[in-house]
Amino acid sequence: MTMTNEGPTQLEVAGDLLALLGETGTEPRSDGQLEALTLAVAADLPVLLWGEPGIGKTAALGQLAGSLELPLTTVIASVHEPSDFSGLPVVGDDPAVQGVAMAPPDWAVRLVRAGRGLLFLDELSTAPPAVQAALLRVVLERRVGALRLPPGVRIVAAANPRSSAADGWELSPPLANRFVHLQWAHDHDVVVRGLGGTWPRATLPRLAADGLTDAVAFARRAVCTFLAVRPALVHQLPTSEARRGGAWPSPRSWDMALRLVAFATAAGSSREVLSLLVRGTVGDGQGLELLAWLDRMDLPDPEALLADPGAAMLPERGDLRQAVLDGVVAAVRREPTRERWDAAWALLVRALQSGAPDLVVVPATTLASLRRDDWEVPAAVERLAGVVALSRGADRAAARVAQAARAGR
Repeated sequence: MTMTNEGPTQLEVAGDLLALLGETGTEPRSDGQLEALTLAVAADLPVLLWGEPGIGKTAALGQLAGSLELPLTTVIASVHEPSDFSGLPVVGDDPAVQGVAMAPPDWAVRLVRAGRGLLFLDELSTAPPAVQAALLRVVLERRVGALRLPPGVRIVAAANPRSSAADGWELSPPLANRFVHLQWAHDHDVVVRGLGGTWPRATLPRLAADGLTDAVAFARRAVCTFLAVRPALVHQLPTSEARRGGAWPSPRSWDMALRLVAFATAAGSSREVLSLLVRGTVGDGQGLELLAWLDRMDLPDPEALLADPGAAMLPERGDLRQAVLDGVVAAVRREPTRERWDAAWALLVRALQSGAPDLVVVPATTLASLRRDDWEVPAAVERLAGVVALSRGADRAAARVAQAARAGR
């Protein structure tokens, strides 16, 4: 601090106060959206943070760069020309022989020289279509003019919804399909702790080195088997302009989803984090379907259950237990034999003894319809008959109540 005869100036005192206000620390804290962001950054996928103005998207990126010890380069997309991303043509001594070089901007040169960094493309939704088109190669191929950004550079963007963006544009479908879209919302507790001087610490996920091969195999099996039974979801360009500017399924985004499933598996991430990432890559509906498929991948094999119903371990969760019982009945339908039919009844009794009775009603009704004339009814059916009758009675009562309500209108 500069001293004068009268002491420090008021601006210098104000500078000291600002310095004290800027002294903040970090702490380990569970934060699903921050963990999803760091996992996508670790997976080297471009991320787009969507959120209303003033909720801390830019501050979160600064804190992320500091925690990961990456130099932060911020580029406001809306104030740049297309040539700032595609390169400015520079005529050399002999353009007929050497061609015309596309000179990159200074920020790209700095990133290449550093060899690593976090490129933050801010205000993406206010960039006009021509600038968005120029950003395509930057985001996907990591090329800026004649330069290729080094592997140590990660790309994160931020955007406001069109309703709250100044002169906002919808993202073009090709650009939107290159990002993992994360909805960024403020957390009251995080804001209060941060204003008090302590923000959550962003750290890269700890990947289990001995489980990488299994994580890749699991991710490939999950996505490939899912798309094999849902081929219509491989590519679905939304019909509305607004939805085209978000996450939607394409071969490119499914490849991104596969990578994220592998990283989340190797990191042991929670279902909440995986849900944010998958839905932010292929869309909400398709992402939720994939998550449900992942749950069912860990279910026991119906053939193994039919082979030894006495040792069967059924899932505790009701939806998963229902899926297992439906799978068992479907297996008997494919190969109906007396032994398999009896084993399925034994499994239904086991499910009745250890779970909600209503879960066995539909499988029991379907299984009963598969009976051949020469098959004796097993004793186990007697234990299930009351449950099925009670369920049907409840259904008839509900139907009568609904009919009476309609008649009273």
